[in-house]
Amino acid sequence: MTNNQPTQKSTTIAIACILTACAFVASTTLLAKALGNGSSGEAFHPFQVSAGRFFFAFLALLPFAAILKPKFRNIAWKIHIGRSLSGWAGVSCLFAAAALMPVAEATAISFLNPMVAMVLAIPFLGEKVGPWRWIAAAISLSGALILIQPGTDAFQFAALIALTGALFMGIEVIFIKKLTGNDSPIQILLINNFIGATIACSVASSVFVMPNETQLIMMGALGCLMVTAQFFFIQAMKRSEASFIMPFFYGTLVFAAIYDFIIFNVIPEWVSIVGAGLIISGAVILAWREGQHKKAA
Repeated sequence: MTNNQPTQKSTTIAIACILTACAFVASTTLLAKALGNGSSGEAFHPFQVSAGRFFFAFLALLPFAAILKPKFRNIAWKIHIGRSLSGWAGVSCLFAAAALMPVAEATAISFLNPMVAMVLAIPFLGEKVGPWRWIAAAISLSGALILIQPGTDAFQFAALIALTGALFMGIEVIFIKKLTGNDSPIQILLINNFIGATIACSVASSVFVMPNETQLIMMGALGCLMVTAQFFFIQAMKRSEASFIMPFFYGTLVFAAIYDFIIFNVIPEWVSIVGAGLIISGAVILAWREGQHKKAA
């Protein structure tokens, strides 16, 4: 075994970290659903929910910034603003969809974002896409069509909102790829959440509803859980190859389904399971193929 290969211990830790991140990410969507459907008080607009997510996430990062003391130099503000705008739009759409449909289905559709990023990487990053990647995209798209069910009585407008969220998240991935080569993770997180909080709070001011004590705690938890999820995600990526660890991230869907059943008594239908399964299958194939390309390089 070469020195740059992950050990069995580091691989085990990486899997534990990514599964922990999955649990936290799914819980943020669950909290957003509770805030958006009025189960915890007066229903919040998705813009207000996403404002709480970014604002409290930024506050949670400040103690880490005080300890790590990142040096803000040569900041690519245009890329950061583009990343934050697309991320805010994607999160807002996901939260809106989660309030109107099962959390697991909204989460599954959001997992189309790697496919969107793959397509956008062709013109914006100059990447070449081979047949395996196109096959993966086709499989995931077929799963999304099963979930959305256009032209049928089972059509859900909320699914289109989730699909729009996936498009914005795919755009965000392109911006992130441009940032990771120059900025440290803490710098990226701080700037992203600061810009995101500024945008989200400005937009949410027009739909603001005074939260009760429970809702305030939930929004604080939403931001803190998201930052914690990002921390465990980064730790997993540091300890193992992305092509190996990323398929585990789709375990978020399992946690979302479990939470939805326990809290809202929602049982996934077989159509939802098939559609979500196809989306995840395509994403796993894409992750595997990217790993093959990196090994070849």
